[in-house]
Amino acid sequence: MTNTNDNNNWLRVALLLNKYRVFIIFLVLLLIASFISDAFFTVNNLFNVLRQVSIVAIIAVGMTIVILTAGIDLSVGSVLALTGAIAAGAITAGLPFPIAIIICLLAGLLIGSINGLIVSKGKVPAFIATLAVMVIARGLTLVYTQGNPIVISDMGYRFLGSGRILGIPFPVILMLAIFAIMFWVLKHTTFGRNIYAVGGNEEAARLAGINVDRVKIGVYALTGFFASISALIYTSRLMSAQPNAGSMMELDAIAAVIIGGTRLTGGKGGVTGTLIGALIMGVLDNILNLANVSPFYQDIAKGLVILAAVLIDSKLAKLQKQ
Repeated sequence: MTNTNDNNNWLRVALLLNKYRVFIIFLVLLLIASFISDAFFTVNNLFNVLRQVSIVAIIAVGMTIVILTAGIDLSVGSVLALTGAIAAGAITAGLPFPIAIIICLLAGLLIGSINGLIVSKGKVPAFIATLAVMVIARGLTLVYTQGNPIVISDMGYRFLGSGRILGIPFPVILMLAIFAIMFWVLKHTTFGRNIYAVGGNEEAARLAGINVDRVKIGVYALTGFFASISALIYTSRLMSAQPNAGSMMELDAIAAVIIGGTRLTGGKGGVTGTLIGALIMGVLDNILNLANVSPFYQDIAKGLVILAAVLIDSKLAKLQKQ
């Protein structure tokens, strides 16, 4: 009896630690950073970390809702490149940058919707469907740009990536606003509840009267939309559209989601963990940069963090079933 009680107590502690592990890891990293460099907690450095994180974090919001439905979207990096090139091309063609922004966002929404249609109506596995769209979108970007950067001359466009409101970088404000909106959507709307239902048990959700195809199209459309928002920030910061933009960014977004505690099997997780997961990756990069660690070792460190997060989640999931 005593052994059983001890095991139950250990399980409760383990589950509690797992629930808040992303916050614990984040706090530990902040503590380590404070010892490594006095420069870390300066306002400029913190804003720099947040600004750099914003691009991947916004994409990761869309990746979260896709993964919550037990799907995946490998095309987001290529969508960023293509929609960014479309925005830059529209501006260089003489269109006002607000119109270029709208065109960029609509393009992202369209590509995301196509992903959703292929997955839901075409019954193609999400991995294969979005992998194909990733390759197609990257090819279209290279064709459209002819492999060369498209330079943006409209200085008003720079505000999206480098502007500030009350001293706070605009990308940071936009990132936090998107996370707040999607947190509310997931917690307090029918669409949000349907996302969790589809990810938890798609067939049960269908029998309960949920239009599963519509939910899937919706989440993929939003993912493409968020990728195009990140494209606007990215091209604005560089004041150009690069044909290789967003390369491997889909993996960074997936990593932020996994570290944040959202399960790849769907139905469990949320954007709060994803935000902290993205911040963990940003802080880790910043710590390694401040410590003058080679970029090659930085990739290894991020990979180990991701692996640890997956292994811990898998182990605790098995314990819960026992």
